[in-house]
Amino acid sequence: MDRAELTTEQVLKRDIPWETYTTTKLISGTGLQLLRRYDNRAESVRAQLLDDDGPAYVQVFVSILRDIYKEETVEYVLALIDEMLTANPKRARLFHDKSLANEDTYEPFLIKLTTHNLTTFRLLWKGNWFIQEKSCKILSLIVSARPKTQDGVVANGESSNSKAKLTTIDDVLKGLVEWLCTQLKKPSHPSRGIPTAINCLAALLKEPVVRSSFVQTDGVKLLIPLICPVSTQQSIQLLYETCLCVWLLSYNEPAIEYLATSRALPRLVDVVRSSTKEKVVRVVVLTFRNLLSKGTFGAQMVDLGLPQIVQSLKAQAWSDEDLLEALNQLEGGLKDNIKKLSSFDKYKQEVLLGHLDWSPMHKDPLFWRDNITCFEENDFQILRVLLTIMDSSTDPRALAVACFDLSQFIQNHPAGRVIVNDLKAKERVMKLMNHESVEVTKNALLCIQRLFLGAKYASFLQV
Repeated sequence: MDRAELTTEQVLKRDIPWETYTTTKLISGTGLQLLRRYDNRAESVRAQLLDDDGPAYVQVFVSILRDIYKEETVEYVLALIDEMLTANPKRARLFHDKSLANEDTYEPFLIKLTTHNLTTFRLLWKGNWFIQEKSCKILSLIVSARPKTQDGVVANGESSNSKAKLTTIDDVLKGLVEWLCTQLKKPSHPSRGIPTAINCLAALLKEPVVRSSFVQTDGVKLLIPLICPVSTQQSIQLLYETCLCVWLLSYNEPAIEYLATSRALPRLVDVVRSSTKEKVVRVVVLTFRNLLSKGTFGAQMVDLGLPQIVQSLKAQAWSDEDLLEALNQLEGGLKDNIKKLSSFDKYKQEVLLGHLDWSPMHKDPLFWRDNITCFEENDFQILRVLLTIMDSSTDPRALAVACFDLSQFIQNHPAGRVIVNDLKAKERVMKLMNHESVEVTKNALLCIQRLFLGAKYASFLQV
């Protein structure tokens, strides 16, 4: 059978010859006794054994993973641990019991390479998919369950009476993040690699240190393509956990800076506009609330039509009180942003995002008269973006508005014709004279007339 498709239930049907390992001293006599009591027992019996002597069983499992390399046995023990933690995730705390202070519970998943001081995960990197998937899940749970102190985190292997240098939590977190990013780039399993990585990330990114490591590893960009409207139950769960990761990253300033330059916000807006799953809507709205006051996010949200979407969401029957509260807060914040935005700020956001439409300001003479000098900012950045839209946009409305705005600049700026000619706009506008859209050709003609004939005469030709 293909090991990539193994299930925990199938693996646990195996009969492992534990006695063989005692003859080679890979398992102690005490370990064998514990295994005989535990193996192939009912879940209720196993639960009682873990309640009575959990740390001892953890020690046996860890020692087997550390000392035994036979694939079938490694898979079996990982399945035992997975079953134990699935039944009760709080059992991950057993790996941090004081009686195991000198036991490196992370080491079975790791092997230290001496070259370049790099840490490579033995089971994560070297094992088959079953081993990789279970190791990632188990390791993430163990890491998340480690004890915290007021001064920070108590890292495994840092006991004051420990003589051996054990695996540090920094090693584990760094290696885990690297493996997860690798799965997002090139999954080990075609259908389960990415969902497994996202599921573990959603748990690990609750910790600030993991957020920083994930950002430094350039992992944020790997999440963006996964933010898109979905329909199947499996893809809904993946979307939810991806959005949960983005929400957790919205508490990290470097991550926010990356999100600001990516397509994350428009994608999140598309998701919240089309999603009917309450948990998805909730986590996206909470993300918006976090980002609203950061940089230009507020202005972008207004431009992307989020105020109207929030109104629509508020009219729906949601059971989650946190979601309702977040929608109210988001609505208030968006209203404040609309008030703060000057007409030129709104115009600038519209142009920079490439979402040109016939909003009132374009044909308002007062807008052009009052804001014409603002077009000089950043070496006529807005004009340059308008020309880029003419070159690259396939939207006839955007092309028509760009031509019209360029003609308005020529008409209203004292040196408009000279500046636009210096930017080599004529050739670009001329190409649009033959556009299939009447709206585009009409406004391209107006722009050319103002370039050639001057503002006063061209104004008489405007339709």
